Amino acid sequence: MLLLQSQQNARSVADAALRLRIPLRISPPGIRPVTPNQRLAGPALPVRHFGSVDVFLEAMLGAQPGEVLVIDNGGRLDEGCIGDLVALEAEHCALAGITVWGAHRDTPELRQIGLPIFSYGVCPFGPQRLDARDSSALHSARFGNFLVEPGDVVFADDDGCLFTAGERVDELLRVAHEIWERERHQAEAIKSGHSLREQLEFARYLEKRGTDPGYTFREHLRKISGAIEE
Repeated sequence: MLLLQSQQNARSVADAALRLRIPLRISPPGIRPVTPNQRLAGPALPVRHFGSVDVFLEAMLGAQPGEVLVIDNGGRLDEGCIGDLVALEAEHCALAGITVWGAHRDTPELRQIGLPIFSYGVCPFGPQRLDARDSSALHSARFGNFLVEPGDVVFADDDGCLFTAGERVDELLRVAHEIWERERHQAEAIKSGHSLREQLEFARYLEKRGTDPGYTFREHLRKISGAIEE
C-alpha cells in the first residue's frame, strides 16, 4: 500500500474514485485541519468517545505506524474531546494523524506539535460527561451518516475528509497521481500563455456538439485525455 508516500490531494482522490467507480464516503462539510495546508492519508484506526480519553489510549495499544485515529464524538461541538496530550501520544505511536467527528481544544499546542489533525472546530471545554461504553468502541466509528471500520482508508486536506475501502487503494492513488500531474501541467501551460480552451480543444468540442447535441464535455475530455472534471 502506497499511503505513506501519498501526497495526493482529496480532490484528485475523489476524481480518481469517480473514474474507477470506487465508492467513497465523504465527511459532512465543515471538517478542517487544525493547521492549514496539511494532508493526511492512512489506514483507519476507528474509536468511539464516551467522555474519557482512556478509549483513545486503549486503541493506541494495538496501533500500527501510519494509521489514522478516526474519532467518533457524535459531531458534538460543545466539548473538545482531544488536545495536546492525546496528539503527543498519537505522535509517539507514529500515527499519521487524527480525524475527529467533533471538536478539539489546545489549538496553539496542537499547531506546535504539527501532527495532522482534522476536526469540526474548537471548544475550550473538555468533556463533562461519562457515558456508558458499548461493545463497538474499538471496532467502528461513525463519521456523519456512515461507519468507518478497520480496513478503511482515510484521505484528508483543506477540501475535506474522504473514506474508502482499502482493497483498491494502490490503483486509486496511481490514477489520482496521473490526474494531479495532468492538471499541474495544464496549470503551468495557462501561466505560460496557452489557454485552457486551447489545451482542451474547446472549439473542436463546440463544433462536435453543434452536430451532435448529446455530445458532452466530459465525453470530449475523455477522448483527448483532458482533466478538469470527471
